[in-house]
Amino acid sequence: MPYVYRVLLFSMVTNLLVLAPSWYMLEVYERVVNSQNLLTLFMLTLLVIGCYLVLELLEWVRSMVMHEGSEVFDRRLRERLFNTMFNARLRSIPVGNAAQALGDMRAIRDFLPSQAFLSILDSPLALLVLSLIFLIHPFLGWFALGGAVVQFIIGFFNEERIREPLMAANRNAMGAQMYAGGVLRNAQVIESMGMLGLLRERWLKLQRDFLDEQAAASDSAGTNAAFSKLAQMLLSSLILGLGCWLTLKGELPASGMIVASILGGRVLSPLVQIIANWRNISNVRESYTRLGNMLASFPAPEPAMPLPAPKGQLSVEAAVASAPGSQIPILKGISFRVMPGDSVAVVGPSGSGKTTLARLLVGVWPPASGKVRLDGSDVHGWDKEELGPHVGYLPQSLELFEGSVAENIARFGVLDDERVQDACRMVGLDALIDSLPDGYATQIGSEGAYLSGGQRQRVALARAVYGMPMFVVLDEPNSNLDEDGDAALLDTLKALKANGTTVIVMTHRVNLLSAIGHMLVLVDGQLRHFGPRDEVLAALQPKPPAATASGPGNGAVAVKGGAPV
Repeated sequence: MPYVYRVLLFSMVTNLLVLAPSWYMLEVYERVVNSQNLLTLFMLTLLVIGCYLVLELLEWVRSMVMHEGSEVFDRRLRERLFNTMFNARLRSIPVGNAAQALGDMRAIRDFLPSQAFLSILDSPLALLVLSLIFLIHPFLGWFALGGAVVQFIIGFFNEERIREPLMAANRNAMGAQMYAGGVLRNAQVIESMGMLGLLRERWLKLQRDFLDEQAAASDSAGTNAAFSKLAQMLLSSLILGLGCWLTLKGELPASGMIVASILGGRVLSPLVQIIANWRNISNVRESYTRLGNMLASFPAPEPAMPLPAPKGQLSVEAAVASAPGSQIPILKGISFRVMPGDSVAVVGPSGSGKTTLARLLVGVWPPASGKVRLDGSDVHGWDKEELGPHVGYLPQSLELFEGSVAENIARFGVLDDERVQDACRMVGLDALIDSLPDGYATQIGSEGAYLSGGQRQRVALARAVYGMPMFVVLDEPNSNLDEDGDAALLDTLKALKANGTTVIVMTHRVNLLSAIGHMLVLVDGQLRHFGPRDEVLAALQPKPPAATASGPGNGAVAVKGGAPV
């Protein structure tokens, strides 16, 4: 806002200096023509040239001030916007895609120093020019005011006619872009099963809808801009004609007729610029609304109080959780406690809530009710940049980033070669590093595209144990590993246990249980068993048939998933 106030101040001066040609013409007619004094003409000419120079200088200053304001706007907003987009993605909240949000910010930033925005700032100052026309003659003033009303009506109908088509065009453009992105991400599946033609037709339909709506909006905007330009030219000429009529009646000097004609065009000039750029203005307004709604959905967090490094004591207290945006509970009142240095294998059938529990434990998802505490502090509310170095997390969907192997393992922080090598040795990644062309500096491509599934999993595992964190959560850590990888994973779990790290492993494979001290059984989002590994395994074993009076086998009890049936 300080930049806008500054530009408004400059605009007041520039709008006065814009009247310099009219003043010069008036003085030439009134003074020079009557007095035939060449010195007066020379001095007036020097003065008006000076006004022109100052006017251009102030116009340049106005533009530079708004350029600076746009850079300050970008600097203040970009970090907040990035965090907002990240949180929206983290919670699966549909507030628009990242490309659109960044495009909205760029559109607003580019609009601030544009001529369209400066015309908006100039429009209230057109009242000054209108008041001068009233001073020349009230009849001409009312006529100019009528022209301004006509321009306002054109602008109003322009808004009404292009708003809906333009919004629809923007929605269709975004939909086409997102659809194309999804198609490109699944290129291998599409190519292998010959789906390209059908998917291309769907994308072309979205693109046609976008172009049709955009064409309708452009046609309306172009028509209204032409009417607006016509109204400006007509007003200037008609004021000249009316001024001539008033001059012939002896109510207006000849110089006043010409000056009024020039001022009449100046009254409508900002409105004409606004209407001519209305499509851009409408797009920016929609961008501003979208950004405002997005930022309002995620208020800036209050600074959290620094907490000491965790030792690994985990406490889950009646945790109920569902996927973000859903009311269907996945976890239903889970409660358990893990002491520092203990290890827990979380087992259960598919859909039992193991991945949801993993996300709760590292604070990715908040519980709908209950608490997840690490060393007595709420994990979800803990500042993740402060907590992150003490936590290791391997998600079920492997997420690597474009960069080198070492950068991914070191979490894109300051590279500590010794700690990177220690993490690689722990997970058995040495052989892979030796086979890579540039060793630790080898680029792995977008999402680790240059690595196999097993290699990506080992790199992600090395990232999870980098720096020997005190709390590690591994979600299906051996889903892509071969026998050598499984053996290396067992060694990793033993090394973490020797370090005193609290380890939670979500798994379907029993071969990991030899390195785990406790087990937790989830069935349908509920905790069925929790305790030392051997006790839980014993509880899960089918009970032998019990003989009864009615004969062997009658009254037997079977155990399925830890629950009697």
